[in-house]
This record gives sequence, structure tokens and C-alpha cells, in this order.
Amino acid sequence: MKRVLATALIVTVSACGGEEGGPWSGAEDSASGTLVGTSASLAQPSPTFLPKPTGPCPEFKDGTLTFQPAGIPARAVRIWMSDAAKTLDGPLVFYWHGTGSQPTEATTGIGTTQIEAIKAQGGIVAAPTRDPAAGTFPWFYVSSTSRDDDFRVADEVLACAIQKIGINVSRIHSMGMSAGGLNTTQMSYRRSGYIASVATYSGGRTSTIPTQDSTNKFAAMIFHGGSSDQVVINFQTVSQNYYNDLKSKSQFAMLCNHGRGHTIPTDARAAVWQFLQAHPFGTVPSPYAGGLPSTMPSYCQR
Repeated sequence: MKRVLATALIVTVSACGGEEGGPWSGAEDSASGTLVGTSASLAQPSPTFLPKPTGPCPEFKDGTLTFQPAGIPARAVRIWMSDAAKTLDGPLVFYWHGTGSQPTEATTGIGTTQIEAIKAQGGIVAAPTRDPAAGTFPWFYVSSTSRDDDFRVADEVLACAIQKIGINVSRIHSMGMSAGGLNTTQMSYRRSGYIASVATYSGGRTSTIPTQDSTNKFAAMIFHGGSSDQVVINFQTVSQNYYNDLKSKSQFAMLCNHGRGHTIPTDARAAVWQFLQAHPFGTVPSPYAGGLPSTMPSYCQR
């Protein structure tokens, strides 16, 4: 396995509150019930909630792969990667599409230039397909169900990527638009044990969400399209709710009103990729805490 993985701390955990099942690697203090791990002097903190595969892992290549997490239906996931992943440990970026869309929306939401940059670093973009059982919206938690299938799929992609090719476990990110933005918000809390930073396009926080690892102060870049950004819910309001909640927990967040309604702000894609790169796991304080770089959109505030 490549060198970055050798430095990763891996600790077995159960999902928070017993709600998030999954095969985590680590230890639990039997007296207190709190998670404990082995300390190490690393320049950059590493996530301690890293899953292990629960089913057979596919051979990683560019294209649509099938993942088979235990206990749920197999799921197709569109993977973007290159041969650079054989020698470099790069980032893993999850992308969750909007209602009525497809995994290929990632080429618009992340951008082909940025996907090529991720691939060149030995990284992977992973865009799951939806399970029709989720209902009207593509993702279970967005449809207000209690099934964690989508994040079990994400866990399996992550675990298999670690096993098969190696990734930089400090650079696991999530992005999404609309229902996908709402799902990214859910993932940021429910998988805060490994998520480094996120970007949401017309996403946000619609209710209280359990936090997997409250010690990880992940960073978020939160976009909405202003007062006209409304489809079923008001995305300006729920984006503000997400921003306010993170700020109340001393987490770095940017709120960006692009003013163009319910759309992906394609002018911001390079800035989003810059933001994610600047915020690997455990980056506190944010390098943007003293002020936003000039390359950030003018409509963003911290």
C-alpha cells in the first residue's frame, strides 16, 4: 500500500447512536463507551472512523463499477480516475446528483477541468447512482427515511479504494446539487469521522442531524441562489441554517449567494476545488479564517 496509508490512524467504531451500521475498524473504551485511539505525532490529523469492506471489492478503473455492501442491494457508482492512482495517493471526492439527474452531473458540478486535476493527483471522483427505493428524491435521507444505504455505499467505495489502490485519507470530500446538496449536508454530519470538507449547491440543513465525530470541525462552502432558489423548500433559508449551525460549533463555513436561483454556479468550480484542497481533514483554524483569498467568488462571505 502507498505511503500515505502507512500513516493513517485506524480505529474501530460503531456508527453514532447505533443508527449508522457499518464495519468500522477501531476500539471503544468499555467503561465509558467513548471512542479511543492510539495517539501519534502527525503533522496533519488523520480520520479515525475509516470503514473496512463488507463485500467483494471491484477492480478500480475509470467507468461504472458495482459495489456490494453487506445487507443492502448492490449499487453502481460512476468512477473517474486515471493510472496516476497506481502510484499516487490522491483525494476521494463524492458527488451526489440532484432529483431527475444522473451521476454524470459531476462533470458539471465539479467541472471537467477539476476532475482532470483530481485524476492527475491520483485521486478519484465517485458519483453513486440512486436506489429507486429511496422514493421521490434520489437519496434516502433527503426523502426523510431512516435508511442509511447511500452512506453504506459511500463507506464501501472508500473502504475498497483504500484496499485496492490507496487514497489520501485526509482528503475525503463531498459535493452535491439540490437533493445532492442536501445529501452532502447529511453526509458532512453523519460521516464527519472521515469527511474533510464539503461544498453544497442549493443544499442545507432542514432538521437536526446526528454527528458521527463532533471533534472533527470539517469546513463547508455553502452556495444558494438567493430568494428565488426554491423547489419544494427554500434553499436560501436552509443554506443559512447550515451555515449558522456550523458557525455555532466553531467550524469554518462560507456562505455564497450567487443570486441565480436553483442552478449550479459554474463560475465557482475552480474556487470550490481550491477550497477543498485548502481544507484537508482536521484543518483548524482554516487558512481562510483571516480573510478569503481573492480567487474566491465576490459573493461569498465567511
